[in-house]
Amino acid sequence: MKYSRLIAGTMTWGVWGKQLHKNQFIDLIQHCIEQNITTFDHADIYGSYTTEADFGLAFAESGIQRDHIQLISKCGIQLLSNNRPNIVKHYDYSKGYIIQSAEDSLKHLKTNYLDVLLLHRPSPLMKPDEIAEAVSNLKKRGLIKDFGVSNFTPSQVELVSKTIDVSINQIEFSLTQHTAMHNGSLDHMGNKNITPMAWSPLGHVFREDTEQTQRIHKQLDELLDKYNVTKDQLLLAWILKHPSGIHPVIGTTTKQRISNVAKAIHIDLELEDWFKLLEACQGYEVP
Repeated sequence: MKYSRLIAGTMTWGVWGKQLHKNQFIDLIQHCIEQNITTFDHADIYGSYTTEADFGLAFAESGIQRDHIQLISKCGIQLLSNNRPNIVKHYDYSKGYIIQSAEDSLKHLKTNYLDVLLLHRPSPLMKPDEIAEAVSNLKKRGLIKDFGVSNFTPSQVELVSKTIDVSINQIEFSLTQHTAMHNGSLDHMGNKNITPMAWSPLGHVFREDTEQTQRIHKQLDELLDKYNVTKDQLLLAWILKHPSGIHPVIGTTTKQRISNVAKAIHIDLELEDWFKLLEACQGYEVP
C-alpha cells in the first residue's frame, strides 16, 4: 500500500488542539512510526496556517528519512485568519493558488515533495481544466506524487477526473456517519480504483449521549470480552472490514491511545457482529 492502513491526522497537534512543542512533535511522529502509522494527514489551514510549519521544523530535526513516511496535504479553503487577508471564508481552486499552496506546504513541511495533494472541499466555481493544469504542473516538477480530493460526491469526482486522475477521496465515515455506503460514494471509489480515507472515524459515539449512542455502547459492551479489545478498536475494526479498503484518519495525540488503536488492524469482526453494530446504530434491522 502507498499509505499506512491507519493515518495520523495532525489537525489538533498545533494551536487548534494540544499545542505541542517541537520535541513533542518529534516524539509523536516517532511513536506513530513505531506503531506502523507512517502516513501523516495535513491541510494548509490547520492551526490557522501554522501546523504544517510546526510539524516541518520537528521533522527536519527528527532524523527520520523522508521515504519512511508519507505526507498528505490539502488546499483550497480560504479561512478568515490573522495569517491571511481574506474578508470572507471561501474556496480558491485557481491554477495559481493550487500551485502556490502546494509550494508553501512543501516549504513549511521541510520536504521536496508531497505524496498526495488533496482539494479540501468542493467549490461550486471550480474549473476542471484549470485544476488539471495546476496538478500537471506540480507532478511534472516532482512536487507531488498523487492527486486527490476530500469531501467530494461521486459526481464531483467525475467532474474533476475528466481532466486529471483522482487517486484518493477523503470523506467523513464512521459507524454513526456511514451514508457513503448507501449514496454510491464507496461504490464509485471501488469502481474507479480510488482509495477511500475516512476522517472522524469514531463518529460521535464518545461525544454524544443519545438513544443511538446508548444502543451502540450496549452492543460494544457485549463484544468486548469476545474479542478482548476496547470500544475504539471495535469501531475502527468495523470500518476496516468494509471491502473498499478504507484508511481511517485518527486524530488522537495521546501515545497510549495511538498504540491501542493501531491494534485494530488485526481485528477481524465476524459477519454477524458487523451487522449487530450497524443495527445498533440504525435502531432497526437491515431490510
